[in-house]
Amino acid sequence: MKRIFVAGHKGMVGSAICRQLEAVGDCDILVRDRSELNLTDQAAVHNFFESNAVDQVYLAAAKVGGIMANSTYPAEFIYENLMIETNIINSAYKSGVQQLLFLGSSCIYPKMAEQPMREEALLTGVLEATNEPYAIAKIAGIKLCESYNQQFGVDYRSVMPTNLYGENDNFHPENSHVIPAMMRRFHEATQNGADSVVVWGTGKPMREFLHVDDMASASVFVMNLDRETYKNNTREMLSHINVGTGIDCTIAELASTLANVIGFKGEIVFDTTKPDGTPRKLMDVSRLKAMGWEAKTSLQEGLAETYQWFLANQDRFRR
Repeated sequence: MKRIFVAGHKGMVGSAICRQLEAVGDCDILVRDRSELNLTDQAAVHNFFESNAVDQVYLAAAKVGGIMANSTYPAEFIYENLMIETNIINSAYKSGVQQLLFLGSSCIYPKMAEQPMREEALLTGVLEATNEPYAIAKIAGIKLCESYNQQFGVDYRSVMPTNLYGENDNFHPENSHVIPAMMRRFHEATQNGADSVVVWGTGKPMREFLHVDDMASASVFVMNLDRETYKNNTREMLSHINVGTGIDCTIAELASTLANVIGFKGEIVFDTTKPDGTPRKLMDVSRLKAMGWEAKTSLQEGLAETYQWFLANQDRFRR
C-alpha cells in the first residue's frame, strides 16, 4: 500500500485530491495541519520527511488569492510559495521519494500568449503584472521538478490547472477568486433584495473554469501514468501538463450564469474602473486528452453544486 503525503490537504484542491484518493482506495493518506507542520520552515519539513516513509507527494499547498490579494501582498505570494515548494521538493528528494506531483497555475503563461495556451508557451513573453510574483513562484516549481528529474533521475511531474472552483473554495469578500467572489456577491444581493450587483472590469475578458473534483481526478491520473507514457508526451525540460476543459466564456457570461443559478433577478453592473487582468486564458488540453483524460463537469452543473455547498457551509464565511 502506497503512503501518500498531500501537502495542503485543507485547501480546495488538496481536499479534493484526498477525496479522490479515498475513493480509489489502496493507499495510506498522510496529512499535517499548519499548526503541526509549517511548510515554509526548511528544518521542519526536512524532519517531517526524514521521520515518515513517503511513496508519493501531491504538492497542493500554496498561498493563493484573486487580483486584489495578489496586488496587495506580492511579497507574501512570492516568498511563501517559493519556500513551500523548495522545502517540499528538496526534502522529498533527500528522503528518497521518487514520485511527486506539483500543482501550478495557468498564470505561468505570458499575458499575450497565443490562445489556446500550449505548454510550449512557457517563458516566451511578459507575464500579467497583477499576479507576476505568484506566477514566477509557480514557474520556479516547474523548473525545480524538471531540474531534479534531470540531475537525480526522480519522477517529479507538474500539472497546470486553469481557473478552479468548487467545494472548500475561499469565499472571502476581498481575497477570493472570481467565481466565489461573484457567487457570494450575487447571494448576498438576493438575500438583501438588492437591485443590482457590481462586477469588476468590463466583463469582456474570457476565462476557462474547471471544477475542483475534475482537477483532483486529473492529478491522480497524471501521477499514476506509467513513466514511459508520461515521458513520451513531455520533454525532460518541459514536464508540465495543462489541465482544463478546453472551453471558455466571458466574465459577463459567467456573471449571467451565476445570477441564473442563484436566482438573482436584478441588474449586473460592470465597474470599468477596475482591472480586467489578462484578456483571455484558455488552456490547450490536447496533450492530456491524448493521454486519456477529459473533464466531466459542465460549468452550469459545477456552479449549481458549488452554490449548494456554499449554502450548507455559509456560516464559516460570515464577515
